[in-house]
Amino acid sequence: MEVNNNKQFSNKALEDFRLIDKALEDGDEQAFAELMQRYKMAVYHMILKMVRNVDDAEDLTIEAFAKAFKNLHKFKKDYTFSTWLFRIATNNAIDFIRKKKLKTLSLNTTFKNDSGDDVNIDVEDENLNPQQEAIKTQKIELVQMFVTKLPAKYQRLVKLRYFEELSYDEIAKELDAPLGTIKAQLYRARELMYELVKSKREHL
Repeated sequence: MEVNNNKQFSNKALEDFRLIDKALEDGDEQAFAELMQRYKMAVYHMILKMVRNVDDAEDLTIEAFAKAFKNLHKFKKDYTFSTWLFRIATNNAIDFIRKKKLKTLSLNTTFKNDSGDDVNIDVEDENLNPQQEAIKTQKIELVQMFVTKLPAKYQRLVKLRYFEELSYDEIAKELDAPLGTIKAQLYRARELMYELVKSKREHL
């Protein structure tokens, strides 16, 4: 992968390029790990400002790196790796926020900020009407059906995380397993469920 010689890159950016080459050409796991180590906290803090939830930010950080590494062969050295990575992370977080806002009901409530401008407040409506409640129940039943098709170790993790709503730390304590292992296995469980859903849709 050639560097665009018309641009001046920092030493850090050039080192990123070297790691990317090692990751792509040699399949070097350490190169992937170093790239993640360099930017993980910066990506996490950026996403946390967007979603304002620690667990969601951790999930989205892992997803951002997974998407970046999966598409690393598409990266061109016309700009820095960090610019490309942050764009992926931002777009992923925006998609997540949009999906969450589907549950939000605007009450058309406004207040004035420090600049004197009117600001709308969106408040989540926890009281679902009968139709919404039925749809929610159907979705839960559908998810539960897909969960039963996962390997046993992933079933347990998904139930603890999404049905019992335990945090990563609580799951790690519950299963007496390293926090990093829990996060990695939950990410893999989500991947497997996505494949199951995708397969189901293709056969409809």
